[in-house]
Parts: sequence; C-alpha cells; structure tokens
Amino acid sequence: MSRPLRICIPGGIYHLIARGNARGRIVRDDEDRRRFLDILSRVVERYGWLCHSYCLMDNHYHLVAETPRPNLPSGMRQLNGLYAQSFNVRHDRCGHVFEARYRSRLVEKESYLLAVCRYVVLNPVKAGICSHPEQWPWSSYRATAGLEPPPPFLTTDWLLAQFAPTRKLAQQRYRAYVEEGVDDDLERRVRGERLGQEDFLRGTFGYDPPLAEIPRVQVEPIPPSLDEIFANGRPFPIACAYRRHGYTLSQIAKHLGCSYSTISRRLRAEEAAQTAVNECKT
Repeated sequence: MSRPLRICIPGGIYHLIARGNARGRIVRDDEDRRRFLDILSRVVERYGWLCHSYCLMDNHYHLVAETPRPNLPSGMRQLNGLYAQSFNVRHDRCGHVFEARYRSRLVEKESYLLAVCRYVVLNPVKAGICSHPEQWPWSSYRATAGLEPPPPFLTTDWLLAQFAPTRKLAQQRYRAYVEEGVDDDLERRVRGERLGQEDFLRGTFGYDPPLAEIPRVQVEPIPPSLDEIFANGRPFPIACAYRRHGYTLSQIAKHLGCSYSTISRRLRAEEAAQTAVNECKT
C-alpha cells in the first residue's frame, strides 16, 4: 500500500509529531535540547513559518506550525535532517535518529488551534514527567504564559489574543485554560488526519471526500534527486539543492565526495554570484 500524500496548502496549520527511530531517544541531555531549538529557530525563519506551540520530549517532539507558503515537507526535512546530523556527530554515532515518516495533521485555526496547543504543552504532565507544564522548560508553555521571554521563533500573539486584549490578562487566562486539561473528544480527534469542522474540510479540499480517497489539495512535489540537480547543468546547483529543495550540506557533500567545509564555501560563493547576477538585472 502506498503512503498517503502530505496535505500541503498555503496558510495551512499543522500539528506535527516526529518520534525517535524504534522509539529511541532523540535527546540525551540539555545541550541536545538547546541544539534542537536552535535548529528549529533557523528553520522557522528560513521557511517563513509561524510556530504557535512546541514540546520537546525525550523520544519525540510536538510542533504546531503555520505555513504561509506550502513548504512543510522541505522544512521538516531540514529540521529533522540537520538535527540528526548534529546528534550523530556529537554522540559519535551513525544511523537514523527519527522514524522515517513524521506525522502531520491539518488543524482548523478557529475551532481547534487553541485546543491543540494546549494538548502539546500538557504532554510532559500526561507522561508523568511533571505535575504542571511550567515545570517542563522544553515547551512553549512558560513563554506563552508570561513566565519567561519567548524565543525568537515562537509566535504567541494570536493565541493570547483569543483570551483578552491585554497581554498580562491574556496570559493569566491562558494559564487557567491550560489547567483545565484536555477533554476526551480532543484526545480522540487528535489521532486523526485533520482537525476541523465539516465546512473547513470541504472548503480546504473543495469537496467532501470519502475517507479512502486522496484529497485534491496542493501537494508539494517530490524534490528532484541530487543526481538530477547536478546532472542537468543548471546554474548554482548547490544553492538550488540546499535552499530550494531542502537537502542538507552533509547530504550534498556526501553526494559530491567533498568535505562539509568545501561545500559550505562553494555554497557561499554560489550565493554571492547569484546576488551579483540579480543586481545586474535590476
């Protein structure tokens, strides 16, 4: 049976879950956690995402991301690929860090985004790691609740605006909302492919599809292979593979039989040449 296509639409909001390979750990200490969040910050900036909520656990992570452009697969490939490289180098290991396929669920903003963000930050409590989400420093709860400054990649304005017009009051009401917990209905729905009302699903897909039917939505095309990118003589192939199609520099270096530092230098040279060409056209 073929795998279902990723639902990938402009302005889509997704609840994303990536688990460790064979349910293994994806972090071993706080330095790993800091590295993951640093890479997440770079990916959010590079792809123009809005990160509404996140929670980094020992063997998986949750992320709620809004994608103004339909670039979810490229961004996730960068996030998981770059972090896996960092993890393997730091711990002198090789092999997969994550399961081959992450989970993505399309979320309707008006009806379910608040509830999904609450579900995400309550994961450590549900797992028995802590008794209150503010005790877990590796989620978006503390920043959204006003207990610490938000990291640059986290967007809290929309969530807080749903509670009150002023930030301090909104943060108080957000904390009370999270303390209410997650109801059984959301627990059941969050395991599905989409979280939304019927009108949202019909509006997103253009019709009311049978469950077994592939939805007619914009799906990001499968990126060309590195062989294809470097074989057709296109200009700036390293920049194309890295910037446009989401390949990591380590993947490109391995493909070309070069060192990481060599590919990094060539990328900078290509980007400088691209800038010069664009300036000549203007």
